[in-house]
Amino acid sequence: MASRRNFLQHGLGLAALGAISGPLVGCAARPSAVVASAATPQTVAFAPTHPSIFVPEQKFDLGPPPDIFDAQALDPEFWLKPRTLDVIRPASREKAKLLYWKDGVMVDSAYQELCHLLRDVNGKETTAIDPKLLETLWGTQAFVARYGIDNPLEILSGYRSPASNARLIEAGVPAARQSLHIQGRAADIRIVNLNAEVLGSLVRSFGQGGVGFYYRPGARGGWIHVDTGLNRTWKG
Repeated sequence: MASRRNFLQHGLGLAALGAISGPLVGCAARPSAVVASAATPQTVAFAPTHPSIFVPEQKFDLGPPPDIFDAQALDPEFWLKPRTLDVIRPASREKAKLLYWKDGVMVDSAYQELCHLLRDVNGKETTAIDPKLLETLWGTQAFVARYGIDNPLEILSGYRSPASNARLIEAGVPAARQSLHIQGRAADIRIVNLNAEVLGSLVRSFGQGGVGFYYRPGARGGWIHVDTGLNRTWKG
């Protein structure tokens, strides 16, 4: 299989790729120094029929090229942009598009609203959400938006109270007894019509915590678990 650079250069017509060094930018501080490539990458759009990115009506057999979406292939300016999260909670039918970070500073009112949106919708309890988790969610959404994929980020599960988490375990739902959802450090997400393998691989490329792949039949059936714990991956 061709390398990521060859695939992107020849298949998508990119002139060059930038690179970031070190971890993601913290929500309350500017990033550390980075080394950029000589050329600034161009924004291009994938064709909507690309079989390895969008989930077609029929079943497909080909897996996605492994490095189409790689968070390490970013120009440094990406992390300096204002951060707006466009999210939906299917369980409560809530939607919001919130500018929560700008000029290196968290917008407190937006942060509080995001904590509410990521609350335990079953127990109706709220907790402080790890800003690093919001950073990963934003980075994921902003990255795919560069390629014309602008659907809201669906939050299937955010914070869970210990009681709600225990009920899920009793009901046979995949949930760890010491789940990071209980600490406000995890979310289960999906983007409609975006291949779950591609979405999960992108999140994994950030290298900022755990990534769980939960495959289910149908375009809206699966999801990706994202957390800010140890770097690890699994399939459920």
